[in-house]
Amino acid sequence: MSSQPADQQAQVDPRGLRFAAAVTTVVLALTLVLNNPWPLAIQAAVFAIAVAFGVQASPYGLIFKRLVRPRLGPPKELESAVPPRFAQLVGLVFALAGLAGYLSGAVTGTVLGVVATGFALVAAFVNAAVGLCLGCEAYLLIQRIRAPHSTHATTT
Repeated sequence: MSSQPADQQAQVDPRGLRFAAAVTTVVLALTLVLNNPWPLAIQAAVFAIAVAFGVQASPYGLIFKRLVRPRLGPPKELESAVPPRFAQLVGLVFALAGLAGYLSGAVTGTVLGVVATGFALVAAFVNAAVGLCLGCEAYLLIQRIRAPHSTHATTT
């Protein structure tokens, strides 16, 4: 039995993370195109579920697991679930900031909504398109800063 917490032992299929990022990209783009906060509210809920229960338990993770992954071969490698979960927290913060902006009704609030949603959209698109998770990279950077002399590093 390992001494690491279960969450730090959890491994995820990186293809599922890219699938979730692609769906997130569509939802956030809809928010901006429709100038409507409701898709963003749904996305915030998805982020919150992933943060609370893990990326595998998020709605997009469950869709991938049940509908997409069975049609694919096994993954070549798995990744730690910890950095993507942190990335979902970052996404949740941006989504909540965007919602606060949109729902404030003020012109400056709408600008905040658009900018926060836009930042989240760019991050999701980069992850979906090329597999670079900006939130995951931020997590790893924070870990290096917190423990610069550590002999082991968390990998994605």
